Amino acid sequence: MKPNNAYIVLISSIVALGGFLMGFDASVISGVIRFVEPEFSLTKLELGWAVSSLTLSATLAMIITGPLSDRWGRKAVLSVSALLYAFSAILSAFAPSFVFLVIARMIGGLGVGASLITAPMYIAEISPPKIRGKMVSFNQLNIVVGISAAFFSNYLILKLGQSEAGWTKALKLDIFNWRWMLGLEALPAIIYFLALFIVPASPRWLIMKGRDMEALKVMQKAGGENFSTAEFENAKQSFLNDAGKTKTPFRAIFKPALRTVLTIGVVLAILQQITGINSVFFYAPMIFGQSGLGVDASFAQAIYLGLTNLGFTVVAMALIDKAGRKPLLIIGVAGIAVSMFILAEGFRSATYTITQETIESLHPEINKENLYPLKDREFLSDIEFKSALTEAVGFPLEDQVESDLLSRSIKLDSRQILVAMLAFVASFAVSVGPVMWVLFSELFPNTVRAVAISFVGFINSLVSFLVQLVFPWELSNLGTAPTFFIYGLFAALGLLFILFKVPETKGKSLESLQAVFIKKAKVSKTFHQNGEN
Repeated sequence: MKPNNAYIVLISSIVALGGFLMGFDASVISGVIRFVEPEFSLTKLELGWAVSSLTLSATLAMIITGPLSDRWGRKAVLSVSALLYAFSAILSAFAPSFVFLVIARMIGGLGVGASLITAPMYIAEISPPKIRGKMVSFNQLNIVVGISAAFFSNYLILKLGQSEAGWTKALKLDIFNWRWMLGLEALPAIIYFLALFIVPASPRWLIMKGRDMEALKVMQKAGGENFSTAEFENAKQSFLNDAGKTKTPFRAIFKPALRTVLTIGVVLAILQQITGINSVFFYAPMIFGQSGLGVDASFAQAIYLGLTNLGFTVVAMALIDKAGRKPLLIIGVAGIAVSMFILAEGFRSATYTITQETIESLHPEINKENLYPLKDREFLSDIEFKSALTEAVGFPLEDQVESDLLSRSIKLDSRQILVAMLAFVASFAVSVGPVMWVLFSELFPNTVRAVAISFVGFINSLVSFLVQLVFPWELSNLGTAPTFFIYGLFAALGLLFILFKVPETKGKSLESLQAVFIKKAKVSKTFHQNGEN
């Protein structure tokens, strides 16, 4: 009896809908910040909090998700995350203040942390080795579909809000545009919760709980009778071998035997976020706006990023079980470094000049007389330009006015910026985006997998939070070009680590990978002990 690939695809697709919600929830804020910043009179750090608050609570959720998924089961944790997504979307849409919005977003972050950790772990535990990489990548595919959907829905709501149609006026899409952007997520969240009812419990979790017959039935339905019997015996023996070895599972991941895989996991977790992917996704309209595009054009080009992300994630899924994990990482991270350096150079070579036309186009309430001394002067960086504006006016301009002046005054090759941004997203989507989670699900032993993935996921989310939080501050204080150069430098360092330290794991069972890595660690430990004697 052959593996039931159709059944595995169905179950993996349902579980991976958590990734869709994660991508949508995280990226929808990119269209919201333009409206909540003036409405709530936010500072740059408060703006960073509006974006990153979701990731902060996701970071906290990740540290407890692993143990909870071991206690309650992977399916139960995913169901709770679906409810958190729906609750957060509704509260965010009705937020009367900045603080309320942050709290609502943090509730959604708990769902993000739970689903981001649990979904790939569940899929890895139910999928046969030959298609495991592709199936686990379903989660990343759904994340990027969610990102694309958020960019598209933001743009659609923005355009509909400009329409004179009666139904758009009745729904107040023009006045409450950002509230509709946030609230729309409640619908797919409810669908996800209902769809999870047809998903079985993870077979390896069932084995962990001593429910062997239930586990065998699930494995047979997914992998076929002959294959699943052998897979079941291997998994059962793995749990028996590790049973009772430690009373503190969290401490177990820091033992010498796991040092190699934990180091790989931590470095990849940091690398995926420190190269700036969420700065690009969550602030895309802001970045495109700084390259001289108007509001509508900046929202439209954000859609291109989402579609590129989607297309190259599909490419990664097609290649990950053929080309392998490491080649994709090498090619993609090299592309990330080059793209970021090109972005940095594009903004470094930009010039800024205020013309008579620019001054005249400003809102009538703005005192234009103070800006005339700057007319026709050329500035060589955004920091220099902003400083001159502040000095001329005598106080910092409102963010909306400064952003408008910046976009109207800049001269640069906007096509170079767009191509570099698309190349960056493509490089990320074909490599460290999906491959990191596949490796996480493969490298760690059965008994500590949930706790280990929670830990490295916590590191990943913490770095993501910090990157999102400081990005507006970096643009205001360091400048656009230095910010992107720093991201490129981190990517170059990560590439060196991948070349020399990251192993290939394609086509191997979870238990065989465990045997290889733990054996290597023990041999290394024994060698050092003998050398000291």
